[in-house]
Amino acid sequence: MNDLEAEISALAIRLVEAARSGNLRLATAESCTGGLVGGAITRVPGSSDAFDRGYISYSNAAKIDSLGVDPDLIAEFGAVSESVAREMALGALSESGADIAVSITGIAGPGGSDFKPAGLVWFGLATSRGLIETLETNLGDIGRDNVRQAAVRQALVLLLSGVERS
Repeated sequence: MNDLEAEISALAIRLVEAARSGNLRLATAESCTGGLVGGAITRVPGSSDAFDRGYISYSNAAKIDSLGVDPDLIAEFGAVSESVAREMALGALSESGADIAVSITGIAGPGGSDFKPAGLVWFGLATSRGLIETLETNLGDIGRDNVRQAAVRQALVLLLSGVERS
């Protein structure tokens, strides 16, 4: 296990413990991470007390159909954008029985463009108490697997911050 994997594991344990003690349920809406955040959470024993569900909304159609993302937002800003990350988190929150939801949409690579390079990832966080945040990160063109793992780490950090503020 490398350092990042160990950090992800430790964050997931802290998250599950904090959510369980606060009697909070979690949901994820993942695009470029393809379910890795939900996988990290459900690796933790007792996570069924805290994890409600995860949405893997890799395609634009999945974002629209499963999470209620407005297709006009995707057309105007692209799937990798602040607006879509916000709508994904809000959609996961409203479609689930969760108290806190995180979303991830990004360009893991290879590829990208000057405007949206590989390593660009947007996150959304929404809570049943009305907290809505977005976060943009540009991890750089560090390779597909590294971008995805770094995005998992950041999503867990955001979820943990949401739990701690609830």
